[in-house]
Amino acid sequence: MTSGERQPVEIASIVKKSLLFSGLDEAHLAEVASIAQSRAIAKGETLFTEGEVARGFYLLASGSIKLCKTSPDGKEKVLHFVHPGETFAEAAFFGDGRYPAEARALENGSIVFFPREAFLGLLERNPRFSLNLIISLSLLLRRFARQIEELTFAEVPARIAGYLIELAERKSTTFQGKTYLDLEMKKGEMASRLGTVSETLSRSFRKMKEEGILEVEGSRVVILDMVRLKALAGK
Repeated sequence: MTSGERQPVEIASIVKKSLLFSGLDEAHLAEVASIAQSRAIAKGETLFTEGEVARGFYLLASGSIKLCKTSPDGKEKVLHFVHPGETFAEAAFFGDGRYPAEARALENGSIVFFPREAFLGLLERNPRFSLNLIISLSLLLRRFARQIEELTFAEVPARIAGYLIELAERKSTTFQGKTYLDLEMKKGEMASRLGTVSETLSRSFRKMKEEGILEVEGSRVVILDMVRLKALAGK
C-alpha cells in the first residue's frame, strides 16, 4: 500500500457516511470498498478537466474541491464546492461519458475513486446502488436548479446572505449572539460562485457592515444580526 492509500475497511467507514451509499449493509459496503481506490491530493491539483473521458467518479474524504468551467473568453465560473463526505462527477456516468467541468483541489486532502466499469458491475448486481445513485443525482440537479434561480432572480446582497447562512449552518462558531465563520474561498471565487464581480461583492459587504448586519475581517465574517441576514436572504 503506497503513501496516502487506505485499506478497504477504512474506505468502507468513509463511504458509508455518504448519501450515495446510505442504507447499505456491511456486506455491500465491503463490496464497494473492494473496488475503490484512495489517495492523497495536493492543493492546486487538477483531478480532471472539462471534456476529459470519465474513468469513474469520486468521494471527497478530506479537504475541499471546486468544480468549475472556463468560458470562451477565459473567465472561470465556479459551479460547486465539494465538501468531505460528498460524491462528485456521478453525472459523467451518463450522457457522453465525459466530465462536464474541471475539478481542482483547494487544499491538501484525500479522495476515494470509484472506477466506472467496476461500479457499473455493482449497479447491475444490486438495485440499491441504482436507487441511491438516482437520489444523489436528483439532489445534485435540485442544487443546480436552486443556484440558477438565485443567480437569475435574487439581488447580489440576497445571494451573499444566502451563501453565508448556508456556510454558517455547515461550520461556524457562535458566541454572545455573534456568529463567526471563515470563508471557504477567495473573494474572487466567491464572486464567481454568486454570479457577480469582486467590486460588487465588496460594495455589498460594505453596505451590510454599515447596516450593522455583519463585519468582514479578511477571510473571516462575523454575523452580528442573523435575523436580518435571513430576512435579506428571503428566508
